Amino acid sequence: MSKKNHETDVAFIEALAKLLQENDLTELEVMRDYGENDSLNVRVSRAKEVVQMTQMAPPAMAAPAAAPAAATPAAAAPAVNEDPASDPGAVPSPMVGTAYLQAEPGTPAFVSVGDTVTEGQTLLIVEAMKTMNQIPAPRAGKIKRILVEDGAAVEFGAPLMIIE
Repeated sequence: MSKKNHETDVAFIEALAKLLQENDLTELEVMRDYGENDSLNVRVSRAKEVVQMTQMAPPAMAAPAAAPAAATPAAAAPAVNEDPASDPGAVPSPMVGTAYLQAEPGTPAFVSVGDTVTEGQTLLIVEAMKTMNQIPAPRAGKIKRILVEDGAAVEFGAPLMIIE
């Protein structure tokens, strides 16, 4: 690869990084083909920063509120365990795209909360690059939660549903 190609590749990668940030994307992958046996594969990604906010009572208020404060950790414990991605029954998205809960507008949803599904049954569709991809149930069970809305954007690995 010549020095000129190297300089244009660097500019191309910088433009991808800017595009990633401006559109609030987490990952972008591109392949540039220059000809026979000469190509550039680029994957630019960034981690979204997760900020956890906690509210602390002023020191003067801490003593009288001792009994409710003891109950707070117990109440907060389920919230920590309710991360849908860590649920063993979570069905992750196999791709980035748009999730559709029904085959076409006006038709019934593929599944609803409480439905019993069989392994391989279509749960929803993820549209990626104008292609409708049916997402099958990885195992038989009962739909416990549907975590996406019809027409919502989904990322790779994002939990879509939880099957018990």
